[in-house]
Amino acid sequence: MALAVAGCGANAGGLAGVSAMLGSSQTEQGRVERLFVVSTRKPESGESARVPRYNVSTVTIPPGHAPGVIERPSFTPQSRSRHFTIAGERKMGADAFQQEIATQLSGRVGVSRDVLVFVHGFNTNYDEARFRLAQIVNDSGFTGVPVLFTWPSRAQILAYGSDKESATASRDHLEKLIEDLGQAPGVGRVHIMAHSMGTWLAMEALRQAAIGGKASLGGHLGEVMLAAPDIDLEVFRAQMSRLGDVARVSVFAAADDRALSVSSTLAGDRTRLGALDLNNPQHVEELKGLNVRVYDLTKAKGASDMFRHVTFAEAPTVVQSIGAQLATVRVEDKGLEDKQAQSYVDPQAGAPAPVSGDGLPPAMPAAVSSAPLAAPGAAPAPATAIR
Repeated sequence: MALAVAGCGANAGGLAGVSAMLGSSQTEQGRVERLFVVSTRKPESGESARVPRYNVSTVTIPPGHAPGVIERPSFTPQSRSRHFTIAGERKMGADAFQQEIATQLSGRVGVSRDVLVFVHGFNTNYDEARFRLAQIVNDSGFTGVPVLFTWPSRAQILAYGSDKESATASRDHLEKLIEDLGQAPGVGRVHIMAHSMGTWLAMEALRQAAIGGKASLGGHLGEVMLAAPDIDLEVFRAQMSRLGDVARVSVFAAADDRALSVSSTLAGDRTRLGALDLNNPQHVEELKGLNVRVYDLTKAKGASDMFRHVTFAEAPTVVQSIGAQLATVRVEDKGLEDKQAQSYVDPQAGAPAPVSGDGLPPAMPAAVSSAPLAAPGAAPAPATAIR
């Protein structure tokens, strides 16, 4: 069982060099992704254990990168020409971090003003989390500002209970981060993408924000994407009751997720949200009234995930479709986007590059939508409402 739950992570490497530049760029040695990072992991000597730590991390992606894959060495030495690498990190304080976010957002228009907060899952070390976000940003074509929230997972397959306690202790810090991002000058939407145990942490932070009267993050809450959510169905129901209608929540589920099958066993055979079978009438009935969209990744082809737990990032069609959803301007945001675009025009800035892949079906309020993701080049599958 422990081996099956291990599907949340991937091998990683160390640090080298320092870079103060931000944003994405292309070099002869591949692509460079720069990520804002907020960490509640064990501090280094001399740092306080009670406050998060902030940095900008530089991740390099090799020129031959295959979508859905995090290329890392198995036996050979690490090489920028063939592997994901950490090229550096620049540490800063909380105030400087917020100022740097505001600087990055300044002058941007459209969906490039959006922020994507990624929360990793169980059994994930620091570098693995950075590599995964860089891969998602690169493969999805996201043009906004990526932010990683990394909590102190022990990255050990037998530390499931310990990781859950660590995630619990990080709720307040994640809540503060997303509330601060919602108040950042020039911000568009604040999207939340979380995986596995990180989905529970993300939903708890959003629930706390809702209790504090900030459910919509001042009108800036965007997509909430829960990939293979390791959340008890009844717990999720309670979380959604707090969020109400302000959150657009998408659940990426797979009945063949072996890691969540083990998690369910460890939890006393309680149903996990990410392992729901949409061909099972009982599971469909349990989803009614939750105002979520559910996308079925069962049997979707991933790159190497034998546990079927990281399909959202490893299946190229899925991650491209996620990018298309993030790049879509909602009807309710259109007036605001037009006004902001008219207030700032950069003659040297072109429109964001179109995102490849097919967009996900539209949301269906007060219903559950179930649809497989379309193959590249095909029309998106229509959403089916379950009343």
